[in-house]
Amino acid sequence: SAMVNSHRKPMFTIHTGFYCLVAILLQICICSQFSVPSSHHFTEDPGAFPVASNGEPFPWQELRLPNVVIPLHYDLFVHPNLTSLDFVASEKIEVLVSNATQFIILHSKDLEITNATLQSEEDSRYMKSGKELKVLSYPAHQQIALLVPEKLMPHLKYYVAIDFQARLSDGFKGFYKSTYRTLGGETRILAVTDFEPTQARMAFPCFDEPLFKANFSIKIRRESGHTALSNMPKVKTIELEGGLLEDHFETTVKMSTYLVAYIVCDFHSVSGITSSGVKVSIYASPDKRNQTHYALQASLKLLDFYEKYFDINYPLPKLDLIAIPDFASGAMENWGLITYRETSLLFDPKTSSASDKLWVTRVIAHEMAHQWFGNLVTMEWWNDIWLNEGFANYMELIAVNATYPELQFDDHFLDVCFEVITKDSLNSSRPISKPAETPTQIQEMFDEVSYNKGACILNMLKDFLGEEKFQKGIIQYLKKFSYRNAKNDDLWNSLSNSCLESDFTSGGVCHSDSKMTNNMLTFLGENAEVKEMMTTWTLQKGIPLLVVKQDGRSLRLQQEHFLQGVFQEDPEWRALQERYLWHIPLTYCTSSSNVIHRHILKSKTDILDLPEKTSWVKFNVDSNGYYIVHYEGHGWDQLITQLNQNHTLLRPKDRIGLIHDVFQLVGAGRLTLDKALDMTHYLKHETSSPALLKGLSYLELFYHMMDRRNISDVSENLKRYLLQYFKPVIDRQSWSDEGSVWDRMLRSALLKLACDLNHAPCIQKAAELFSQWMESSGKLNIPTDVLKIVYSVGAQTTTGWNYLLELYELSMSSAEKYKILYALSTSKHQEKLQKLIELGMEGKVIKTQDLAALLHAIARRPKGQQLAWDFVRENWTHLLKKFDLGSFAIRIIISGTTSHFSSKDKLQEVKLFFESLEAQGSHLDIFQIVLETITKNIKWLEKNLPTLRMWLLVNT
Repeated sequence: SAMVNSHRKPMFTIHTGFYCLVAILLQICICSQFSVPSSHHFTEDPGAFPVASNGEPFPWQELRLPNVVIPLHYDLFVHPNLTSLDFVASEKIEVLVSNATQFIILHSKDLEITNATLQSEEDSRYMKSGKELKVLSYPAHQQIALLVPEKLMPHLKYYVAIDFQARLSDGFKGFYKSTYRTLGGETRILAVTDFEPTQARMAFPCFDEPLFKANFSIKIRRESGHTALSNMPKVKTIELEGGLLEDHFETTVKMSTYLVAYIVCDFHSVSGITSSGVKVSIYASPDKRNQTHYALQASLKLLDFYEKYFDINYPLPKLDLIAIPDFASGAMENWGLITYRETSLLFDPKTSSASDKLWVTRVIAHEMAHQWFGNLVTMEWWNDIWLNEGFANYMELIAVNATYPELQFDDHFLDVCFEVITKDSLNSSRPISKPAETPTQIQEMFDEVSYNKGACILNMLKDFLGEEKFQKGIIQYLKKFSYRNAKNDDLWNSLSNSCLESDFTSGGVCHSDSKMTNNMLTFLGENAEVKEMMTTWTLQKGIPLLVVKQDGRSLRLQQEHFLQGVFQEDPEWRALQERYLWHIPLTYCTSSSNVIHRHILKSKTDILDLPEKTSWVKFNVDSNGYYIVHYEGHGWDQLITQLNQNHTLLRPKDRIGLIHDVFQLVGAGRLTLDKALDMTHYLKHETSSPALLKGLSYLELFYHMMDRRNISDVSENLKRYLLQYFKPVIDRQSWSDEGSVWDRMLRSALLKLACDLNHAPCIQKAAELFSQWMESSGKLNIPTDVLKIVYSVGAQTTTGWNYLLELYELSMSSAEKYKILYALSTSKHQEKLQKLIELGMEGKVIKTQDLAALLHAIARRPKGQQLAWDFVRENWTHLLKKFDLGSFAIRIIISGTTSHFSSKDKLQEVKLFFESLEAQGSHLDIFQIVLETITKNIKWLEKNLPTLRMWLLVNT
């Protein structure tokens, strides 16, 4: 799936445009082997068994299902009632028994089971009625047990028929209700599913684990004014009495339960056919159909691209993409019926900006990649969810670059890695692959470590192996495990063995990449090494620091575990270094040549000899590696001198990497802040927008930190410095939508910064555009790249704020609503912010799905931080009624309202709050991450505030 934007599943961003919220790293605990004690042991010690809800012993005690009964096929019938908001349903599951057993264990949550029967294959053949089954329920494990009158025998097939009913769920999981408002002001209802990771069991009793792949035949009953959609195309519709219709869908391919989907709605669609004949349709509520055209064009292009890239045709006859008005994450990759949050799919040329277009393209690319990575080949268990999510995030890079090069996503991908490094450089991070057992632990696996770090280590491996060899390995992996499940090692084996017969030349060496050096090919001959190297990245948490010391023509290298907020002089530093060792595929270039040198560092220390004398060395070429580099001695001074003399001798991505690393090293106590700030002097000559924005982002971060803490002498001087130093580039920005994607993103960022800093010309221009727009009753088209800025300035007056809130309610563009909501959250009036939070809790005007992003936005403003933090503490139980404990929303709410704190008082408040939650049995890994982040902020200020104050006095 996509996380909410800043990224979600796909990304954790609730949406790019909105304060890139990053859903946070969580820790977890899941068992990967699919081996469970077989069924007979329940007779040995009945005392060990849990108690079912009726007081009888429940015959199974594990969280994981037994593997004695295997589902082959589900016949599922569903009849939702969109008036009474409930559904009745029935299913018939064909199962194969591997060992004799007295019971069948399935998952079921919040379903009322009205009847359950069992037929043998023979009974079914002779149309004999089934035997009644006794149903026991064990809600703590979300399981039911069907007790059979006589033992089920090995190697035989049986049919389990179950009738059940339930309310449509109120949240965002299982089979739930969503609502939307028409242009005419009428509220309409749809019923939609969202199952990943463990919520199919809320819609129908099933074997709800990814290993239990089966085929599904689905029938849906509906009224004539509605459309039913599911994974497969509709085969036929039967008319029933009373005007009801029953749609029958083709049987699916073999797939996991979390990918099943069905929807009953009254949406409209646009369609097209790919070059291989797949029908692609984009569905949205009727008034938004005109915002579906970009998604259709992008989907057709991307599906064509993936079929060629993976050398495997998309296996279904159709693919639908649908914009759901209430949606928890960014999107969900249900096979053949991909669901999206509206901001992740719809594009409105009047109100969607350049970054909105990039976001929509990325999410479509991410979910489409899942049709192969995740759907066709699925991880065995959730501990390896990164095989789905890391891959889909990585494929965004490959696919968007190939299909929409003008979006220049390549430069944006560095932020995917930088975002997760912030979390991965804390001791509370987690390895990419980590056990997870409970539904909450499994949900917590959907974080930046799985999504972003997963993508970054794959990109590093691709750079190391070469594109062609990497692509061949992926194709081999997908073909070998199609319609099956895989684990980490399966991927490494495919990437090691990706020299196919046709690649061998007479010498017996795989010449798959002309750029590969001989020693690299020799190295690759030892297939074990890819696996050996990559397990150091998936089974260890954290990120390595490469320390480089140049001594004449030799380079002394040393690797460490890079930690923010823990300094070398701290007593705990040494213990946190022990037992960490990565195999790092290093790349470097020097001042004396453009050649990219490669070396694999497999030990703590190493020495490299340079072919010639050189004034500087730059490691991690183009920032393709997942490691931070520190240059000891004069290393940094030489690089800073080069940037000031002629920055173009270093590649643009290398300049971004240097800016990133220098400020990370300040946070780790390895460099003083003045050294990093001196590096930013060169930025006034910087011609690359991504590099300029990277440098500015750190200065802006420090400004907001000072502003929130009310350290006004420093924040005022920093404001003055920014406006003086970057005045030429700020003044060059036009209030338009012209230029390349990066010109446009630079414009949005610089003008937003200028107005945030109260730069008079910026405020004046925005206020003027806002009043013209208000006078035109919102008919005037404001350039989309400056829309958020104009709204934010307009929202500072009561008239403007009230007008925007009215428009928010009426707007048919989710891209515009996002910008309005952000603007409303920048008000300096407590009672206005309080009103927004109340509207978000009520969920009518401001949808519950936007509450997390709203709280995050309010909490990051000096006038809103206390309000948001108090609100979360006082309303915690209400929030948990709206969102699952492990959900993105809860994690964003927690980190969004606390992780920017930088005082000991606040640290104490947060600690007490988390302790009270733990006492009530709520534990999340995000708690420890937040506490460490606040501690890091406190230490950063203690160490760097005097330096920052001094540096500004000298430089303004």
